[in-house]
Amino acid sequence: MAWLRVTRRQWIDIDDTIIDEYAAHDCRCPVWRKRGQLVATGTKRRGRCARHFVEFLRGRGAIPLVEPVADDNPHMSAYLAWLKQHRGATDETIRRYRTDIRRLMPMLGEPSLWDAAGLRSAFQRRSKETPGSVSLLVTIMRSYIRFLVVRGECRPALLHAVPSVQRYRLSKLPRHVDPATIERIIAACPTDRPVEVRDKAIILLLARLGLRAGDIQDMRLEDIDWRSGHLTVKGKTRRPDRLPLPQDVGDAILAYLAAARPKAVEEHLFLRAQAPFRPFRSSAEIAGIVARTRDRGGIDGVPTGSHIFRHSLATNLLRAGAGLESVGTILRHSSPETTAIYAKVDLPMLMKIAQPWPGEQSC
Repeated sequence: MAWLRVTRRQWIDIDDTIIDEYAAHDCRCPVWRKRGQLVATGTKRRGRCARHFVEFLRGRGAIPLVEPVADDNPHMSAYLAWLKQHRGATDETIRRYRTDIRRLMPMLGEPSLWDAAGLRSAFQRRSKETPGSVSLLVTIMRSYIRFLVVRGECRPALLHAVPSVQRYRLSKLPRHVDPATIERIIAACPTDRPVEVRDKAIILLLARLGLRAGDIQDMRLEDIDWRSGHLTVKGKTRRPDRLPLPQDVGDAILAYLAAARPKAVEEHLFLRAQAPFRPFRSSAEIAGIVARTRDRGGIDGVPTGSHIFRHSLATNLLRAGAGLESVGTILRHSSPETTAIYAKVDLPMLMKIAQPWPGEQSC
């Protein structure tokens, strides 16, 4: 607000250009953050916070809404609409696809002029910029080319110009932790403050049901059936699955709803603890909750991220005698091949069927 007064700008004039100017200005004044500490903000943080605040004001009707600007590339606009309507892609997936394709367009030009050499050159340049996402880049490029081929806007043979990336699905063991460590992480969740009550409910959902971070991010109030004690989860396939709601998980969610959840008109179950009270923006925020809980309990040697709970649940179920089909049902795997990766971590069972090495004594 102070910056708007100094620059003589009006609230109704705010758009992305003005927000970028605010984020890039030479700000030397620190801002108050939580727990009463003063910290300086960077350009990215200022811009992100300003966008969240402006979106909050627009949602409450305090400032006029701005109509979204259509993409200037007609091929891109049609492709993104196709992803949304016909493929059921999430907003996060569409955002990622759009970002990568936009970075490729200056290297490629008009689709009708594409050739195999240009596609391979653009792929090599982008893969060097993001070496950890090469497989995803292949998927995005082939998806976009396939869409253009169907519309008759590029040659069908170009679909084979994108090189394949070898992936070894069963080359590594899933990382996991034992049940005692899982209980230590849960015990490290205090409930003194509202944000801690929320974090404990999230940790219990991860540990007891093996949910993905995206499942928790998208969870809504209507997904919990308190009468029957079930939880509806849509997951990656957008197909609703019903899971039993354990007693401790239900108690933690009730405690959050009764005393810790902000009073906001929002359908999502879990909200941020600071105003504006909005849902989590990405699954990375769930991973941050796990990291803070682990550090608070002084638990070392535990892999980072929220998916460790899912791997650990599957591994511990198998070692307790559950079958792969039962584990796949609990984790809501669409293919038995996905569940098969956990068969490698059942070492006691593997020892029983291991054959002796020729010329050596058996184990």
